[in-house]
Amino acid sequence: MINQIGPEEAHLVAGLFNQYRIFYNQFSDIGMAKAFLDERLQNNESIIFAAIDRNTQKTVGFTQLYAKYSSVKLSKNWILNDLYVDTAYRKQGICEKLIKKAMDFAKTNGSTFVQLKTAIDNHIAQHLYESIGFVKQGNDEEFFLYKIALNS
Repeated sequence: MINQIGPEEAHLVAGLFNQYRIFYNQFSDIGMAKAFLDERLQNNESIIFAAIDRNTQKTVGFTQLYAKYSSVKLSKNWILNDLYVDTAYRKQGICEKLIKKAMDFAKTNGSTFVQLKTAIDNHIAQHLYESIGFVKQGNDEEFFLYKIALNS
């Protein structure tokens, strides 16, 4: 099941967030990871969805979204900034479910698009994003930018 977590629930994803940071060659610090998530949630600076195993009630994945505003479209859109699933739970469709939950949330809240970036060597993620309908917008030396329009 995929649930949006509130400010008192950062602990549910802190370990996975720490693993996500390690994946991107950052140092491990569970305390700092939890504090960062606590601050984002308490200040309403991000939206976090957690994937929870129904049998064990263990949090097995998460995604974190940040708002991006468009003055021209007069809309609040979303950057899907963080996406991670525990290695033992990969290849079960959890990433896709998290992305679709984020897209549903954005669409329900009047957004016109969701965007994300992924490393240029992360071919598995690129394939997933493209299969969902994200369109590659361009790249820099390290990341591809993807965007999907949310039609009302």
